[in-house]
Parts: sequence; structure tokens; C-alpha cells
Amino acid sequence: TAAFVSTNSITQGEQVAIIWKPIFERFHVHFDFAWRTFVWESESKEKAAVHCVIIGFSDDENSREKIIFNDIGNSKKAANISPYLVDAPTQFITSRKSPLCDVPIMTKGSQPTDHGYFIFDDDERKKFIEAEPKSKKYFRRFMGAREFLNRQIRWCLWLKNAEPAELKKMPLVVERIKAVKEFRLNSTKAATRKFADMPTLFQEDRQPDDGVHFIAAPEVSSGARRYVPMDFMDSSVVVSNKIQMIAGAELYHFGILSSNVHNAWVRTVCGRLKSDYDYSNKIVYNNFPWPTPTPEQRAEIERTAQGILDARANHPGSSLADLYDDVFMPKDLREAHRANDRATLRAYGFPLKITEPDCVAELMKRYEALTSN
Repeated sequence: TAAFVSTNSITQGEQVAIIWKPIFERFHVHFDFAWRTFVWESESKEKAAVHCVIIGFSDDENSREKIIFNDIGNSKKAANISPYLVDAPTQFITSRKSPLCDVPIMTKGSQPTDHGYFIFDDDERKKFIEAEPKSKKYFRRFMGAREFLNRQIRWCLWLKNAEPAELKKMPLVVERIKAVKEFRLNSTKAATRKFADMPTLFQEDRQPDDGVHFIAAPEVSSGARRYVPMDFMDSSVVVSNKIQMIAGAELYHFGILSSNVHNAWVRTVCGRLKSDYDYSNKIVYNNFPWPTPTPEQRAEIERTAQGILDARANHPGSSLADLYDDVFMPKDLREAHRANDRATLRAYGFPLKITEPDCVAELMKRYEALTSN
């Protein structure tokens, strides 16, 4: 029997399968007790905090009760402690290139690799257009996770399909293009240097076609939120690689992803940056076991998903970060989410009062069934 303290990264995201799968398979260990993520602060004047876990494990069969402690010291007995430190079957969620279920593809947004030469805040854009009026039609709203969550305004020069003859008539735009080319040429990465040949374009362009809407989800968001905020956007907005997007997604998909069922999955399997969620397509979205609703259940999820969007619209002065602060979430939005949670639970056939650990355990069983075929 052994126990140790570690940073919590060994129980999150891709690291779980990399670290624990060979140990479990080779030495047949199991967890006897676990203390889930807690903050360990130093006693120095300059406070440094590390997010840690404690794990006790052994390779012998024993009848000792398995116990999981949480960050405030409360404990609960567990039938089994999974490598994600929840009472669930032992499963290893590995990176998957495409969704496990029949749902739209999730990809990262576009990456400029431009050293900021194509990116402008609101004042910078206004001054640039005053000096270079012809550039106005080439600006698009640009969003990373920060702008998405906090309603901050930024813009980008989007020069895809711009004719060379037009670009040459805009000296200030030409300066920016040349600066991007120079920056890429000086990169230590071969792929970036290669893309110096196309300095008018983002290095990675995943922007949906004009007229296509998509669901946007921040790659990183606060772990204090019960729900990872997501929203519909249209292709007039360029999202950065700090946003995950699902082109062509529908209200049904938004409803499931906005549910506490999906967010329980997120809290269990996603990677973390300190305590913040690090939402990825390859670990979280692509491995998520979706339900198989009846037409009536799907319609109900669509209705409650629209209810969430309608409740948000009642608060036009608040950002998603404001609305999803668990202390300040408006009553109508909280009720809309609860209605959506109930609709989603019915689609899965789960009890309406299921606990989160039991919900995760059921999802793990469905994951096992989907991956064993």
C-alpha cells in the first residue's frame, strides 16, 4: 500500500491514460482512498498556490472501504475510485480524432500567427480606418475566449479572397502584411516559416463558410461555473484557436452541451489549468456519450435550449461571465437551465434526482459500451 501527494494534472485530461493505464494494467493496482483537488498554499510572504490531489493505492485485494474526500474535507464511501477520482468504473478516456456518436464535428477556431499585426481593439480599428478608409470592408469581429466570455470587442483584418490590386491601394495594410511575413520568416518553427509565403492569410483558417452558424465554446473557462458557457455565432465573426466551434450545430446539440449531464462529464474528464476547465474536442467532446432521444424528447430539449437563449436575452447588459457567475446567475436563466437539465435527464433515462457521481458512473458505462463494439 502506498500514498502520495501530486499536482492534480495526473487525474485530468490526457494525462490519466498516459500515467495510470500502464500502471493499472501491469501491476493491477486500485485506489483505496483519494482526496480530490485542493489548494495547497505556501507559508511564504509571496503566496504561491498549487492545486493538488492525494491518492492511496495498493495492488492487493482487500475489503477496506474505499473513501473519496473533497476539497472541504467531507468524505463519501465509493464502490470504486476511478482514475478521475470519482465513484465510477475504471475507464481511461483517450484522445479521439472524431466523435464517438453521430454528432457534428468540433474543431478549434482559426489561428493568425501574426504577432498581433492583424488584430485591433475598437479604438485601433477606428484610427486605422480613418487613415486607410478602403480597409473598412476587410475588418471582421474577432473573438478568443476572453472576448467571448466578457463581451470585449476586438477586430481582425480578414484578407481572405482580397484581390492583390486592391491590397496594393492600401499602404497601411501592405505594411501589416509585410510585418506578418517578416515575423513568420523569423520563426523557429518550420511550418510557420513555410507560411510566410501567404502573409495575407491566417496560418490556420477553419472559418465556416459565409452564412453558416456554429456553436462556440471557450477552450478555458472558470471551474467555479456550473455550466461552461456556449453560444451560437455566425460566420461573420472570426473566432481564434482559443474557441472550440461546431459548425452547423442545432438547438438540440446546444441543449445537450448546456446540460448538467454534459458538464458533469466535463468536470470529470477535462484537463485543467489550475482549477479552470480546459475544454478540448479530442478528450471531452469526441468521447462524450450522447443520448438517443425519442422525437418528443428531442423536441423538448430544443424547447428548453431556446429557453436558455431567451433568458440570456433578458439581460443584454451582462456578459456570459456575468450571467454564469454562480452567485449572480439570474433566476430566469437558472430556471431555464434546470428545465433543460430535466429534459436531458429524461432523454438519457436517468432519474431526475440522480447525483453527479451516479450520473458520471452511468456515462462511463455508456462510454464503455460504445467503445467495446
